Amino acid sequence: MRQLFDIKHEVDMAGVLVELTSAFEGIASTRISQVKVQTQRSQKFFADLWQIYSQIRVGKEFHFGRSLQAGPIVNKELMILITSEGSFSGDIDQRLVNEALDHYRPEGNDIIVVGHHGAVQLHQSHVQPIQHYRMPVSDQNLNVAPLIEQVLKYAEAIVYYQSYQSLLVQNVQTIKLSAAVAERGANVETAGEIIAETNYIFEPSAHAVVDHLERSMMQISLSEAILQSKLAQYASRFRAMRAAREKADDSYTDIRWQYNRASRQLKDERLKEIINGLRKKGTG
Repeated sequence: MRQLFDIKHEVDMAGVLVELTSAFEGIASTRISQVKVQTQRSQKFFADLWQIYSQIRVGKEFHFGRSLQAGPIVNKELMILITSEGSFSGDIDQRLVNEALDHYRPEGNDIIVVGHHGAVQLHQSHVQPIQHYRMPVSDQNLNVAPLIEQVLKYAEAIVYYQSYQSLLVQNVQTIKLSAAVAERGANVETAGEIIAETNYIFEPSAHAVVDHLERSMMQISLSEAILQSKLAQYASRFRAMRAAREKADDSYTDIRWQYNRASRQLKDERLKEIINGLRKKGTG
C-alpha cells in the first residue's frame, strides 16, 4: 500500500493545481472583457475620425496617408501576420501561418510577423520575414506606428489575424488595410457640414491633414486586428485553463478518495493491533 504521507502530498499538490487553474481561468475571462471594451472605444474613435475625414473634400481615393510622400513604392503586397507571443494558443497560429503561406509568393509578397510563435513557425517553413515584432503586452494604447511606417512603403497591405467568434470558436481572418478603412467608413453616418479650405485653415495643408487622418484610421484598424487576435488567444487560454481545472478537479477528487481510504485502512490496522494486544493480555 502506498505511504499515507505520499498520498497526502499528492492531495496538496492537486489542490494547488485546482486553485492555480481557477485563477488563470479568471484572469483570461477578465482580459476578454477588458479587450472587448477597448475594441468598442476604438470603433467610436474611428467613426469620429471618419466623419472629419469625409468632410475634407480633397479627393475620393484612399492614398494610405502618403499623398505627399516622395520616393518609389515597393510594387509588392505586404503580408502582416499577427500571432501569439508564446506557444500556448492551440492550433490557431499554425492555421494562420499555413493560410498565409498558401498565398505567399516571394516575387510578389514580403512578410512581417507579430508574435514570436509565428516567427518560429515561419522559420520552420524556411520563410524569412523582413521584420519581426513582439506582440504588445498591454491591451491599451497599442503602438502600431512602426508597422504603419512599413505599410506606407508598399503598394498594398493585407493583415492575417485571429478572429474571436466565441469562447469555443476562433477563426483566421484577413483584411486589406485600405479596403477595410473604406468599408468601415461607408457605414459611418457623416455630418452635413463640409470642411474645406474655403471655410477652414489647414496647417500645413489640407493634404497633410488628410494623410494624417488616413494613417490614424489605418492604425486603428490594425490595432483592432491585434486586439481581435488577443481576444482569440485569451479565449484559447480560457478553454485550456477550464479543461485543466476540470481535470485537476477530477484528479483531486480521486486522490482525496485514495487518501481517505488509506487513512481508514491505517486506522483499522491500528485498531486491530490494539484489540489483538488486549486479547493477548487477557489470555496471558
